[in-house]
This record gives sequence, structure tokens and C-alpha cells, in this order.
Amino acid sequence: MEQLINILKTENCSLVLRTSDGTIHRRFGRGISDLYQIYISEPHLLDDADVADKVVGRGAATLMIMGGVKRLHAVVMSQNALSFLNDSAMEFSCDSLVDTIINRRGDGICPVEKLTAEASCPEQALSLISGFLAKNEQ
Repeated sequence: MEQLINILKTENCSLVLRTSDGTIHRRFGRGISDLYQIYISEPHLLDDADVADKVVGRGAATLMIMGGVKRLHAVVMSQNALSFLNDSAMEFSCDSLVDTIINRRGDGICPVEKLTAEASCPEQALSLISGFLAKNEQ
């Protein structure tokens, strides 16, 4: 994990993952878009992977749980993410634990964090995320 964390911080990535075969992938997008694209288009990359991510809210936690991520380290993680992660088999850690993820403008809660706050399980949260992202792509 140390290698992934170092890459995340020194190369200004948003997400770094090491697949089960040892291949390292870097992503530089914003929000959960890169993680969602991997989950939809290349889900095998997440299965049994190690991931270092800058910000993990409930949406990112959902995608990693559903994708089968083995280990996770986040620079910032929300309490909302913990509720799903604690019920998963994933090993996880973070540098900073916050009450909630803040939106990009800094004036409220991240829309995905807000959207998934009442979801009772990752499957329900995934359905909400998929609908939200599909609507925003139009």
C-alpha cells in the first residue's frame, strides 16, 4: 500500500489501484467518475485490488465494495463511508476521517454523499449512483 499512497501523493492522482496481477493503474479525474467508469467498463480491475484514493465518501466506498476491492487507503474518508466499509470484508485505513464529504464549491455536502446517505446497503446506493450519473451525462 505504501507504494500506491506514494504514487497518489507525488503524482497528483485522484486514484491509484494495483490489480491482483500487480499492474498499477493511475487515474486523474474528479469525484467518483473514474471509479464508476472502471466499475462499469473494467470491473475485473477492482476485483481483489489494492486502492489508494484521495477522497472516499459513501459513493466511492459503495463502488469499491461492489467491485471487490481487497484493501483501501484514503487520504480523506467520511463517516458515511465507514458504515458500509465496516460491514465489508475490505481492509481499510485513512489519513483523515471527516463527518461528510464537502462539494467542490465548499458550500455544502457532496451530491453523491447526500444521495447515498439514506441507502441501507451498497446495492441500493449503487442504484442511486447509477441513476444520478446517467441523469448528469445527458
